[in-house]
Amino acid sequence: MGAHHRPSLVAAATVLLTCLPAGLDGPFSHVRVTAADVASVALAAVALALLFTSPRVAELPPRALVLAPVAGAAAIAVLASPDTLASVPGYLRYVQVFVIVPLAVMVTVRDRADSLIVGGAVVGAAVVQGVVGCVQTLTGTGASYAGERVRAVGTFGALDVMGMASVVSFGAIILLGVGLAVRGRWRAAALGGAALLCVPLALSLSRGAWLALLCAALVMLFMRSRVLAARVLLAGAAAGIVLIAGLGTGSDVLGRRVASIASAVTQPDQSLSDRYTLWRTAAGMWLDHPLTGVGPRRFAELRDTYAPIELSSGSDTDDPAHGFERRPLLSPHNMYLLTLSEQGLLGLAALGLCLGSMAWWAVRGGAVIAAGLLTWQLADFVYGDIGGPPTLVMSVVLGLVLSRVTRRAALPPLSGAPGGRGGHR
Repeated sequence: MGAHHRPSLVAAATVLLTCLPAGLDGPFSHVRVTAADVASVALAAVALALLFTSPRVAELPPRALVLAPVAGAAAIAVLASPDTLASVPGYLRYVQVFVIVPLAVMVTVRDRADSLIVGGAVVGAAVVQGVVGCVQTLTGTGASYAGERVRAVGTFGALDVMGMASVVSFGAIILLGVGLAVRGRWRAAALGGAALLCVPLALSLSRGAWLALLCAALVMLFMRSRVLAARVLLAGAAAGIVLIAGLGTGSDVLGRRVASIASAVTQPDQSLSDRYTLWRTAAGMWLDHPLTGVGPRRFAELRDTYAPIELSSGSDTDDPAHGFERRPLLSPHNMYLLTLSEQGLLGLAALGLCLGSMAWWAVRGGAVIAAGLLTWQLADFVYGDIGGPPTLVMSVVLGLVLSRVTRRAALPPLSGAPGGRGGHR
């Protein structure tokens, strides 16, 4: 069975190819085009062929039009940009991530088997990244944190320190949703897998990913059972207090990282201080260009014009593959503010309409996993933005969610609709 019979295999391949180690993307690495990018182009071509040759998918669901304002607002921002040529690459990347790949996944995911294939690929990528990340922490070959190479980053390396946490979170959410939807041994296996993926997520030292996963899990539990959600919330709060009190006073890296969450606003560390400064920088750009922004991919170009003097010149990264590097801070690390600064109110409204509509349809339709994935992404965008191979995993996940909320015939665990006692029927 090949891509001709199961075009969703191309979407699955796009996800799995993101696991190639950083710098090992073959002849495309010198132009920053990865193997996963090439696969995403093939995915778009397959989807386009299906639209022209298959009567079954020739007519897109009306809800798929929610992607149109995203492309339209980005196009307006390019046309209004003071440097149109510089903004075109940013426009193409933005449309690839938020329109083309999700739409292609929606077209190729035609039935429940397709949903299993793509969802399984996401879980598989999460397992690969999680195993590599755990090995990195145990052997001291991860990214540097506080002078020690103990931060789990998977195959993405220190140059994309958030990548592993994102992919592992997606896998954990899918497994949690499956565990909530089935019974017996499958439930134990799914929930056990989700719990195991929390280990590399913890070792990633990504405070934002931890909080985003907590929000996603609470939404999913609440959709299944309000009583269960309340019990888990109380138990989690108690465990969090014990964890902060017990680990936060020690010298271990994980304990200090957990304890730092409580002081993120009152006593932020240097990375958070820089992030807050970048947020103010993005807001300054928007105030000068409120409707259409400064143009896609122009935040980095204009950063020094708007940034206050206290902003660091860059962030230090270190891992065995790339060694020590000082990386410039080229984005505000907040997708909403990045969109607002580069595309103005039109761009932010379009992105908000797209993601908000999908989240609303997922909740109203009882699509537990879809709601969980969107909750995680909405929370993630508060402290992160797009960039690097993991972004394509996010695009495929958005397409998987789009296929669920635009079509009723989806994989039962991915839909997660409440049925009888623990089942769908």
